[in-house]
Amino acid sequence: MEHKRKIANGTRFLVATACFVVVVAGMRAASSILVPFLLSLFIAKICTPFLFWMQGKRVPKALAVLLIFVAILGIGLLLAVFVGSSLNGFSKSLPRYQEGLSQKTSALLSWLSSHGVEVSYQLLVDYFDPGKAMTMVASTLTGLKLVLTKTFLIMLTVLFILLEASGFPKKLRAALDDPDESLANISKITEVINRYLLIKTQFSLITGIAIGIWLYILGVDYPLLWGLLAFLLNFVPTIGSFIAAIPAVLLALIQLGTGSALLACLGYLVVNVSLGNIIEPKFMGRGLGLSTLVVFLSLIFWGWVLGPVGMLLSVPLTMVIKIGLESNEDTRWIGIILGPGPRADTPRTKEAQQES
Repeated sequence: MEHKRKIANGTRFLVATACFVVVVAGMRAASSILVPFLLSLFIAKICTPFLFWMQGKRVPKALAVLLIFVAILGIGLLLAVFVGSSLNGFSKSLPRYQEGLSQKTSALLSWLSSHGVEVSYQLLVDYFDPGKAMTMVASTLTGLKLVLTKTFLIMLTVLFILLEASGFPKKLRAALDDPDESLANISKITEVINRYLLIKTQFSLITGIAIGIWLYILGVDYPLLWGLLAFLLNFVPTIGSFIAAIPAVLLALIQLGTGSALLACLGYLVVNVSLGNIIEPKFMGRGLGLSTLVVFLSLIFWGWVLGPVGMLLSVPLTMVIKIGLESNEDTRWIGIILGPGPRADTPRTKEAQQES
């Protein structure tokens, strides 16, 4: 009997793994369609609290959706124009920036050589080429620009999602066999994701504005572009802010010298530490957390499946999966593993402290 049970568990594991591989392969093959839809869903989830707030103020549903749609469309068009023009200018200047980085690297090697440290230039370029950081940023922003060219499709999808948002729970209640339990789980997921996206968007906006203003004061080229990059990559905890800082700091080094590069680095450090590590966690709460390793792996996984937009949405997507796994008793242990770990003041710990 025990042997049959082990065979059944092994078969279930193989079937689940095979289904996972098929689903991921399908998502990657359909990324051109899936990415605009996920981006639309992401935008709609951010706007849903504003929709419900206006409805609570007795604003007609159609008018509330229209106001939100016009605001999103205006912001989207401005971003499309801004990212396109800034990216074109940055792409034209990219060879000059890469040449400047090569000169700085050669000067650094000469300085090290004068102090008795011999480093091969070719070896340094093979294993650490700063110019590739600029190329990576250009390719990432190009991917974002390609997504923004589908602005009309994305905005139209957002419009229909917002129109369906208020009546969707009634449809689910009519369709599900056990609506109370299912809607409770869906409500929990929706509440947590809405809270995460709203708080994260607010702090990402503050981060982007602060970084843009600081780089503008220092005189770094394209400060609004680096502010936008800081805003977007702030949705990727832990490593997103570090990635956003690299091109701006390197550009400050090329343009203005070592002192300005250190000041730019200091600005990123102050903004991200004060907001990301001190203020934001107080609003976010521990229950929304993911393990640092899971954040990094999700960044790689969703970036591989969906491209640059998948990297930006990696944490919200992983968080949806985590909450979904925690809502099921059979998969709850996987959701706990994906989290940052149990609290230090769990009930078991308190009992142990009382006994001691």
